[in-house]
Amino acid sequence: MKLILSLLTLTAWAASSAFHAKAQEADGLAPEVTDLNAEDISYALEAKLPDLEKPFIDPTPDDKDDGIAVGRLGGDNGGREVVLAFSREIAEGKHGDIDSFLLVKDEKLIFESYFRRGRFNYPHYQMSITKSYTAMALGRAMKLGYLTMADLDQPVTQFLRELEPESFVEGADLITLAEAMNMRSGIRIDDETARRLRRTPDTLQGQGQIQAYLENSAPIPPVPREYKYQGSDPSITMQVVDAVVPGSAREFIETELLGKMGIHRFGWQDDLSGLPKSAAGSSMRSRDMVKWGLLVMNEGKWNGEQLIPAEFVRRATDRLHTNPRGTSYGFFWWRHDMEVGSRKVDCISGRGAGGQFILIFPELDMIAVVTAHIKGMGGMLKSFPERILPAFMGH
Repeated sequence: MKLILSLLTLTAWAASSAFHAKAQEADGLAPEVTDLNAEDISYALEAKLPDLEKPFIDPTPDDKDDGIAVGRLGGDNGGREVVLAFSREIAEGKHGDIDSFLLVKDEKLIFESYFRRGRFNYPHYQMSITKSYTAMALGRAMKLGYLTMADLDQPVTQFLRELEPESFVEGADLITLAEAMNMRSGIRIDDETARRLRRTPDTLQGQGQIQAYLENSAPIPPVPREYKYQGSDPSITMQVVDAVVPGSAREFIETELLGKMGIHRFGWQDDLSGLPKSAAGSSMRSRDMVKWGLLVMNEGKWNGEQLIPAEFVRRATDRLHTNPRGTSYGFFWWRHDMEVGSRKVDCISGRGAGGQFILIFPELDMIAVVTAHIKGMGGMLKSFPERILPAFMGH
């Protein structure tokens, strides 16, 4: 019934002549979805949002009293005409179906824009960038004393006490938490086995999900293991969070991490295990994605409070594995050098298919947030540094 009511609500939004999500260019309130309820936040319902009639492009973002300091585009931080021109191109569809584009400079939100399905108050579905949030959840557990940095190099079976090691494939009991968070668990499940396991979802409840991975994988090879981007490794991480914190992983994330950052309007789907999804499945507002970026750029500190150990954030965003293209991976965070003319600019990023990005440039004290609904990753990783970064290189 809730789903039907939500669909009817969305239909009403689209049809109403007083549709409140109509955008203004810089001289009105950011576009919102009216009467938004928690049950309205989902990937399926987001896809039904009608496109904005006008883009909302604001070089002087409003102070929403949400923990984010605001400034203005131009002046001391430069880049005004470049950013506005780029945003007009986004509005014209020249960069794909971009829904929002926000810029932070010197820890102040200096530019905020929404297009198409983008809404100030509607959490945008997040694919693999959810992995990046999962890493920070584990870091929060570490700050509160439920784990230590040394625990990263311990076998995950040390924390998951409901598992049955006698059924594991060879080597499964040696996979460490750090290896799982760097996509080097060595777990390999063939497609047929994966389909068979999904046909019996009851067996995947709780730690049964990890049991299935560790007893149905090919034998785990010795270290150093090959990197493979896959869903099993973030699932292990979320299970460890759930096992070590008081209560559930969901309660812990909502109160001890999101709550601390003032993130109250979000979505986070359940995995087959019953835990929050870790590989994809969260939904975050664009401004709240800014908060994640600030948390990482400030090495785990939020509004003066050290929520996550700085040592953990540095390791999570380190170049632990580098592929032949020069792109590196830490603990569910990416890192690479963006080429801007003859200069290379260090970039830490959270990324999700469909075009979800948190791009962090520590040496420029700058963060960019992008949400989109496109196929693949889109071209923003190439177009953004080429078009935007030069305007801020000397500021």
